Amino acid sequence: MAGAAADQSLAGLRRALGPAIARAAVFDGWSDAALVAAAEGEGVDPAVARLAFPGGAMDMIAAFIESVDQAMATRFADGSLDSMKIRERIRQLVWFRLEQSRGMEEAISRALAIQAMPQNAARTLKLGWQSADAMWRLAGDVATDYNYYTKRAILAGIYAASLAVYVNDDSPGKADAAAFLDRRIDGVMKFEKAKAKLFSGREHFDLARFLGRLRYPQA
Repeated sequence: MAGAAADQSLAGLRRALGPAIARAAVFDGWSDAALVAAAEGEGVDPAVARLAFPGGAMDMIAAFIESVDQAMATRFADGSLDSMKIRERIRQLVWFRLEQSRGMEEAISRALAIQAMPQNAARTLKLGWQSADAMWRLAGDVATDYNYYTKRAILAGIYAASLAVYVNDDSPGKADAAAFLDRRIDGVMKFEKAKAKLFSGREHFDLARFLGRLRYPQA
């Protein structure tokens, strides 16, 4: 493999192995042993698989997160969200992502510990932002002003907190995690309503315009 073709092949291999590595990480952690087990289970040469994950554990975790992003996009490509209110759209999307961790709680708990390490903070924030952006896009968000940024930051926080509760929830049907998620979303919705009343009819001053230009620079 060489050049762009090699990069594409390795990217495809990461996407293919991401879920299998997560399953293996339940027993072996996000380690080389998990990578080898996943590769052998998928009929891939472990030596080649290692080339796709030069960053070690964080590369493996990122591959799993990407697989969840893809699964979410596939699940909701049927337009089933269109008839829902925005609150329910977000709730459905977040809960779908949480459910991808069912049966792999130990692996996800270990992943969260790795992501919390100082050296992984920047990449963890980037991954969280990308997942939040994917959810808002599927929910039909078209914001281009400062709301574009605040919505994604808030949702990334809700998802991260809910995932931490989910992986430690032993209640039937993950009822405690579901209730936690509902409370967090309700809290944000109440805040948004209060903010809308406060700023009703007012200018959002130059900040919105400035951030909008950063995202869509004028020609």
